[in-house]
Amino acid sequence: MGKKWIKIISVILLLCIAVFVLSGCGKKEEENTNFKIVTSFYPMYIMLLNITTGAQNIELSNMTDVNIGCLHDYTLHTEDLKKIDEADVFIMNGLGLEDFIQKVLETNQELQVIDSSEEITDFITEEDSTNPHIWTSSQNYITQVRTIANKLGSINPENKELYANNAEDYIASINSIKKEYATKLETLRGKKAVCLNESFSYLGKELGMDFITVETNHEESTLSAEMLSSIIEQMKAENITYIILDKDDDMKNAQTLQRETGATIYALDSGLTGSLNKNSYLNSLQGNYRILLGEE
Repeated sequence: MGKKWIKIISVILLLCIAVFVLSGCGKKEEENTNFKIVTSFYPMYIMLLNITTGAQNIELSNMTDVNIGCLHDYTLHTEDLKKIDEADVFIMNGLGLEDFIQKVLETNQELQVIDSSEEITDFITEEDSTNPHIWTSSQNYITQVRTIANKLGSINPENKELYANNAEDYIASINSIKKEYATKLETLRGKKAVCLNESFSYLGKELGMDFITVETNHEESTLSAEMLSSIIEQMKAENITYIILDKDDDMKNAQTLQRETGATIYALDSGLTGSLNKNSYLNSLQGNYRILLGEE
């Protein structure tokens, strides 16, 4: 076979390979039509894991790392913006927690956003600002789940019935835990506690406890000696025996208060971080009840 024919055959083979590759790419792009759901942070992601169980043709992802914690003063990263830009719907807590969303919407006006706080009415206001940590109240959490399921079903009707059924199953599991501990939790009503993490304000209100909330930088000890002295004096005068904070918080302030007053430290789970297990909220809810009741 002459060199000329070898060249011709080589060109034909290259053309065939190119057509095959291009057609393959086109097919891959054509098949990538899943409905993309992006949640803002961990508590929302766990809600969606439960709401979307078994849903067809969806992609669920979380904007931030699951261990990022609260989004106060969070700065968006390039990969965050990419996730949001590719999303069909963005699901957030609301109440100003994701204060970056307005800037995002300015550049992505077609993005559909579900604000899970829209049906919440019983807010806690501290120093003229609304406490956004609504999910630590189980009743608020239930309202958020229903709000998301309803709105998501309207945007993605293909899975509407499944979202609604999943939401009610999830809510039934939450209510089952609440019912199991209802009688015991009544013993906490009226009890006073010093709370070193504002995330639990809604939990305290739901349980009927009287929380004295002290804002701190949770990752380090920031209370002044004067502030600690004032809290210790109040705890002794009012016989306050509960000190509440998050399991991931710095323990120094709590340990100082405990040492001076003999109060007990209750390290609870705010649900801000955790595993990717869809039952993680149920586990933390039950765990918090058991800790407050002295069962753990």
